[in-house]
Amino acid sequence: MRVFVTGASGFVGSAVVQELLTAGHHVIGLVRSDAAAKSLGAAGAQAHRGDLEDLESLRSGAASSDGVIHTAFIHDFAKFKANCEIDARAIEALGSALAGSDRPLVVTSGTGLVSPGRVATEDAPPHPASDAIPRVSEQTAESMVARGVRASVVRLPQVHDPVKQGLVTYLIAVAREKGVSAYVGDGLNRWPAVHRLDAAPLYKLALEKGSAGARYHAVAEEGVPLREIAAAIGRGLKIPVVAKSPEEAAGHFGWLAFFAGMDAPASSALTQQRLGWRPTQQPGLIADLDEMRYFET
Repeated sequence: MRVFVTGASGFVGSAVVQELLTAGHHVIGLVRSDAAAKSLGAAGAQAHRGDLEDLESLRSGAASSDGVIHTAFIHDFAKFKANCEIDARAIEALGSALAGSDRPLVVTSGTGLVSPGRVATEDAPPHPASDAIPRVSEQTAESMVARGVRASVVRLPQVHDPVKQGLVTYLIAVAREKGVSAYVGDGLNRWPAVHRLDAAPLYKLALEKGSAGARYHAVAEEGVPLREIAAAIGRGLKIPVVAKSPEEAAGHFGWLAFFAGMDAPASSALTQQRLGWRPTQQPGLIADLDEMRYFET
């Protein structure tokens, strides 16, 4: 297949590109810079210049492909609502180029806000959009199904390797700044996780075999307690590990406080059953945190 990938030089997207190339697909990757284009070319993929706000570049890239994988997102939480709106327009543009063709569109979302407090499954619908939770990636993808697009969603937990770990990366930054590695309350609230090299094959499977309207969970570990994550960060930075009360959380974590106290485990049992995906090849989150080089800039 000729596959158009957004975020092709990114943390998740670059792993997806390599997975597709290894499987024999031809990859066209959306890139914003000469450096990213050069890196993509060296990997064996074709560069397509543009960005998430250049809707014409998105439409032309999708129109020339047999399928699209959308991994790009602007991770600036100071402008989260605006970036969610950019994401929705990008998905609409990609989908419009595939309308009526039954070509696959695989869109990225997250497991975190599906059903806090209980294990989220693939059959759970996305959280309704609101000012507090403005991301509508899933709803926008689902709207494409009625237009003849084989749209599906991959929900990501904390995606990690020994360099980056999703929201845990921000926990590390706070710990470095404050001189303590903290968790909220008893720290037993859970975050699911997956290694990025385990997540990448799921995107390929969703592209090749995914069903229209389906939701898939790229979850290897259903829930790692925040207390264990904080302890690993403390070991790595050689700083104390402390508990913060819910009342202290906002002052300590800032915008991250909302997530730091969230219990959001998730299962991938249905994904493994439906697509045959097995996230068993890579280290777990704590193992990667223990392998981080915390004092290298």
